[in-house]
Amino acid sequence: MIILVINPGSTSTKMAVVEDGEPRLIRSISHSPEDLAQFNKITDQFDYRRQLVLDELAKANIPLKFDAVCARGGLTKPVEGGVYAINQTMIDASYNALHQHACDLGCVIADSIAKEIGCPSFIADPGVTDELNDYARICGTPMFKRICIWHALNQRAIARRYAKEHGTRYEDLNLIICHLGGGISVAAHDHGRAVDVNNSLDGEGPFSPERAGSLPAGDLIRLCFSGKYTQDELLKRIAGKAGLNAHLGTNDMREVERRILEEGDEHAKLITDAMIYHIAKNIAAQSAVLCGKIDAIIITGGIARSEYVLDQLRPRIEFLAPIFVYPGEDEMSALAANTAAALKGEVEVKEFV
Repeated sequence: MIILVINPGSTSTKMAVVEDGEPRLIRSISHSPEDLAQFNKITDQFDYRRQLVLDELAKANIPLKFDAVCARGGLTKPVEGGVYAINQTMIDASYNALHQHACDLGCVIADSIAKEIGCPSFIADPGVTDELNDYARICGTPMFKRICIWHALNQRAIARRYAKEHGTRYEDLNLIICHLGGGISVAAHDHGRAVDVNNSLDGEGPFSPERAGSLPAGDLIRLCFSGKYTQDELLKRIAGKAGLNAHLGTNDMREVERRILEEGDEHAKLITDAMIYHIAKNIAAQSAVLCGKIDAIIITGGIARSEYVLDQLRPRIEFLAPIFVYPGEDEMSALAANTAAALKGEVEVKEFV
């Protein structure tokens, strides 16, 4: 069984060819700001990114013969977790997603390649996976309902990995999982369902290297009507030109850590420690969702490699539950595993409607 995996991100397109569960090819194709500047919209990048994937396959002498193509899901609309067959409804929704992100191109590229070679295509556990409890959806005005945009694919993959390593099932555990990346998502997993999690893209939770997190609502409204910024400019101040990037001029945690540890940069230390402080607050808040019955706190994502962050974070949360760290992301293998299970009939393949 040979599966092509495609995972478009804001600055890279990751791809892999997995044969019988083992990676045969792994590539991360970087895209510089100059490369992407030629495109007005993310959806305009389709041909560019698709061709790069095909070029990498050609360089590796891998023929276009796959049992399936799978991709990271887009930010279309709230859906249940699980595996979905890519269809035209999903593709149309990706082109018209409210929150445009490079991941919206995943299903479009996967479908295009799959149709060319005559195999099925899938997504799994997209970032809009929504299993919130009824309380979590309600906020302080009936004009809005809370939605979640989070690292569902990686969080579920890490949860299942943790459960396997501890001789149990994800569905039998209460977990708080914190994904530390360009955005930060903190979720309460109650026996296999993420019943509460922040919108890590669009202005909720702790601030992060690229995201503003929760902001003072009144000040934000007044800024919107100040006439100083366009809507697009303000949205970038929520996601992109926000967080560490806004305060320190970089979204690279390695650079920030270097400034703190090698240069003694007190401002960088203050901002970073504040980010860690708010991460801890959000983790502690999810303990109330689980009524304090927590089997483990799991820290994952790229920033989980930072000993500085972990050393500052642990003292604030270790009283809640044992802490386990899984640095990096498990998205590519999770996509391949979900697709293999779908092909074998081990999981239901859902229809996107």
